[in-house]
Amino acid sequence: MDVFAALADPVRRDLLGRLAQGSARVVDLAAHHDITRPAISRHLRVLGEAGLVAAEDRGRERHYRLERAGLTPVADWLAGLAPAPRFTASDLDGLDLEVRRTVRERSTTPTTTASTTPTEETA
Repeated sequence: MDVFAALADPVRRDLLGRLAQGSARVVDLAAHHDITRPAISRHLRVLGEAGLVAAEDRGRERHYRLERAGLTPVADWLAGLAPAPRFTASDLDGLDLEVRRTVRERSTTPTTTASTTPTEETA
């Protein structure tokens, strides 16, 4: 199953959001939706086929958890949409250094005040 096709459904996106907070049982996930537990299980199966969730049996219960590595194709696609950064971290560090140096120089340089009395000229 394609990751993007699995993410196309809003119920599946919501399930991933809930699983991002920690593992959960089907009954817990179904409590937040107006659909049946079997329907939630079908959504989880699709997410599992896409590599987005994994299930673990704990006794009689099945717990689902988010597989973050399954989101790599989405992250890669999004990274391709964003323009390359115009400035590197080194550029910004250099700018920060210059701003701090300028502020320090201005605070240590004595300020001179101009005379406020006008000079009289005689003809």
